[in-house]
Amino acid sequence: MLDAVGMNEINKVFAVTDALGIHREKIVIPLGTGPGRVRRLLNGKLEIVVDAETPIDEWLRGLPDLIRAVESP
Repeated sequence: MLDAVGMNEINKVFAVTDALGIHREKIVIPLGTGPGRVRRLLNGKLEIVVDAETPIDEWLRGLPDLIRAVESP
C-alpha cells in the first residue's frame, strides 16, 4: 500500500502525461494517495490522485484511459 507520493511516483506519472503531450503545468498530483482517479479541476488542470492499493506501475498502465475519459466531451 502506498501512503504518500514521492518524486519517484511523480516522475512516473509525468512520463505517462508527457507521452500524451500534456504540459506538466496542467497537472496537479496530490502528495497523498487514495482511490486512483483523474478529474478536471475548475481551473482546467487535471488532478491525478495516485491509487493507494494498486502497485504504481500496474496503475499507471490504465492512466491514459482515465485521462482520456476526463478529456472526452
